[in-house]
Amino acid sequence: MQQTTSDDVTEYVTVLIGGQLFGLPISRVQDVFMPDRLTRVPLAHPDIAGVLNLRGRIVTAIDMRVRLGLGREKDAKPAMAVGIESRGESYGLLIDSVGEVLKLANDSFEQNPINLDPRWSRVSAGVHRLDGQLMVILDVDSVLAMGGEQMAA
Repeated sequence: MQQTTSDDVTEYVTVLIGGQLFGLPISRVQDVFMPDRLTRVPLAHPDIAGVLNLRGRIVTAIDMRVRLGLGREKDAKPAMAVGIESRGESYGLLIDSVGEVLKLANDSFEQNPINLDPRWSRVSAGVHRLDGQLMVILDVDSVLAMGGEQMAA
């Protein structure tokens, strides 16, 4: 499920969510922005932070802390968002902070470790071990599908 930019390298946008490093394949990222004027959606699942207008498009904002089971941050500072599109719809994944773009060799990619939290395993395409840190690769389609399962339950 990796997005390859050249023969043996993949680029990822790194993000922090609850102190954990995650990577999003750069080919899935439309933009990075600071959301303002979120409008709550009545009766929406708790991980739907609301909707916002981004350059004339209605964007559904998903609180990734809540979706990943980390809970809301106590001192809620303005979040960052990573804009993605799926099936013609626009989404903003609310994250704590955006890092850098990393080019990683595909041969350093590993399947999910057996001890990875089951909630994260469902949305992880695998991992990269960086210097003393594990970067979980988010499977964007699974992250979005996860919300649909929860709403149907």
